[in-house]
Amino acid sequence: MQSLRAEQAGFPEYAGQYRLESVLGSGGMGVVHLAASASGLKLAVKVVHAEHAVDPEFRARFRQEIAAARRVSGAFTAPVVDADPDAERPWMATLFIDAPTLAERVRERLLAGPELARLGAGLAEALRDIHRAGVVHRDLKPSNVLMAADGAKVIDFGISRPYDSDLRTETGKLIGTPPFMAPEQFQRPREVGPAADVFAMGAVLVHAATGRGPFDSDSPYIVAYQVVHSEPDLTGLPAELAVIVGRCLAKDPAERPSADELIVALRAAAYPTSEDTRAFIPQPRRPAVAEEEVTHRRIPAAAAEAAGEPGAPSPGGLRLRRRTAVALAVTAGLLLTGGAVGGYLQFRTAGEPAGTVTTAGERPGPKTFPPWTAQLGPQQAANQAPACSWSDGALYCSGLGVAAARVDPADGSKRWTVAAAGKPGSTAQHTAPQYAGGLVLAVADGSGLLQALDPATGGQRWRKELPGGAKVVPAGAQVLIAAVDGSVTALDAATGAARWTKRVAGVGSLWWTGPDQDSPDQDSPDPARTGVYVATPGPDGTSTRVSAVDPADGRVLWQLTAPGSAGPAGVAGGGLYLPVTDVRSSTRSVLRIDLRTRAVREIPLTAPLVQAQAAVGTDRAVYLFGTSGTLVALGGQGEKWRLETGLSVASRPVFADGRVHLSAADGRLLAVDAATGRPAGQTDPRMGTGRNTYAGTRPAPVVAGGRVFATAPDGSVFAVPGADPAGW
Repeated sequence: MQSLRAEQAGFPEYAGQYRLESVLGSGGMGVVHLAASASGLKLAVKVVHAEHAVDPEFRARFRQEIAAARRVSGAFTAPVVDADPDAERPWMATLFIDAPTLAERVRERLLAGPELARLGAGLAEALRDIHRAGVVHRDLKPSNVLMAADGAKVIDFGISRPYDSDLRTETGKLIGTPPFMAPEQFQRPREVGPAADVFAMGAVLVHAATGRGPFDSDSPYIVAYQVVHSEPDLTGLPAELAVIVGRCLAKDPAERPSADELIVALRAAAYPTSEDTRAFIPQPRRPAVAEEEVTHRRIPAAAAEAAGEPGAPSPGGLRLRRRTAVALAVTAGLLLTGGAVGGYLQFRTAGEPAGTVTTAGERPGPKTFPPWTAQLGPQQAANQAPACSWSDGALYCSGLGVAAARVDPADGSKRWTVAAAGKPGSTAQHTAPQYAGGLVLAVADGSGLLQALDPATGGQRWRKELPGGAKVVPAGAQVLIAAVDGSVTALDAATGAARWTKRVAGVGSLWWTGPDQDSPDQDSPDPARTGVYVATPGPDGTSTRVSAVDPADGRVLWQLTAPGSAGPAGVAGGGLYLPVTDVRSSTRSVLRIDLRTRAVREIPLTAPLVQAQAAVGTDRAVYLFGTSGTLVALGGQGEKWRLETGLSVASRPVFADGRVHLSAADGRLLAVDAATGRPAGQTDPRMGTGRNTYAGTRPAPVVAGGRVFATAPDGSVFAVPGADPAGW
């Protein structure tokens, strides 16, 4: 850091209310100063150069940088504290992180072994959050990575773009830093997506290990040529990491792994001595009063049994383990989950559609329904579990090389299988088949092709090419194709014919369906009376526009502004439920919007959850799972219970038959009593081949007809009787 007083160098003395103390660095767009808030909080304040402040395009770019940085503020970036893009000299203040850049660290020493793998895992976690916010960084390089004590932080979103940015790359202008740019940034700069950041991450890891890039040359033109046409130089990388980095540096964006896959792949290298050992899940804690601070304690299983606590598992009946990798599951009802993996554009489409299905007159108990395990496709080297859904009394699944398969729920046999049209071995996340208009909707991984299939035979009725990043939202007799720019096209589900196209929402919109306000039974929606809802968080993260849309013609039926950055958890009991997330990815409350009166009520959590996944049960409780391993049940008056599960990460819980179900990344299926929060049972792990045995994707367990169906990293689909979790 330069010990240069700002006023002595001719820089402005203040940016807004913040006194600029010294210069941290300078770039093409502006100067970064060290400053302090009134309370003494240290800030990094970026002030646009005077010559650029009068340029409307630069102001637009800076406004976009502020919006992008606010969207992705969290554990892996420097959170935005304040900004004024309309000031005479536009500025943005972020939290100051007192740490060297990766470029500075590499000048001191190279990284190797687990330290290098941990850097990679941290960068992958950062990219996952950035891409979830609908942003592509486009300039990930060593000088934009801070080596903080608590992990790598990605900074500088100066040339980042939302997926649907209206700002276009100027002809002849190179946007990025050549040694860390992907081939498509040179060839097709307007089509750059999240995979470009994965490519850059691979180049950054090569630099961290060797001090050079994978396509080094003294000439940027030769670097550009080699990026597009030559194989990377991975000399000096450990063999295990060379394989991972080589995949990141694939020429074809579709062949690169996702951030989720990289997290899983790098974990084994970062912590080579870790093992999956047996452990327990402690008993849940209930808040004594609403205002009381929730604390946590772990109760040994033996002590719980000796105390004779009601509902304590019998010896041998419940098998529980220590913290493990990633857990998974999705919501109940018709909540549509799945979003642009990354993205702020997280369309919640129920490829994990999911969760709970009630089938009248079909509840065989464990004596009449034996468990089964079936292999959907080949043993999955990528450790991606298949994804399944339930529609009209049948189980439909997708997986490696399989766009859709109808699986007999009684014994796991396949009635029919439709091969995926995407590239063999695609690493794209599997999306469970969906159902609309009496047809099965399948999107093959990496193909961008939507197929409507006959549920009886698997024969194709119609097909449609999807625009990049679009999500499929079934809505009764129609299928909505939600594009990244906020426009929506409605197709007739039976024929595929287009009915209408409108721009309904903005960037970062989250779509989901549920019963409309006039449905007589809010907990058992009639598909003919499906309501379509959309939440669009504001660019500053302080509000969210929530709308109800008529799927018949795209009309906005009503619209309101809710506080905070909110995304959907689901619809139940005449209410929309939306967890509210702050800039640090922490959820502190859930909003309930009354479908009839539009009244908004905030239900607080007793303690925040980081990166919480949420679902609403037909019992009208909201179930949230945070990356700390905490599972929370939230009722209308506040928390009902809070359980430390021992899982490090899990996706959305699934409520059904009085239990909350979670499906873990090692293939385990867990059940928790929804009334008490006590563990009810779990299956054994079902892991894939190779050292890395955890799934990088987290499909949903499905509960239907007294059965629980789940998938595992070994490529299998399995079923267990829902009535007896202790016997799993």
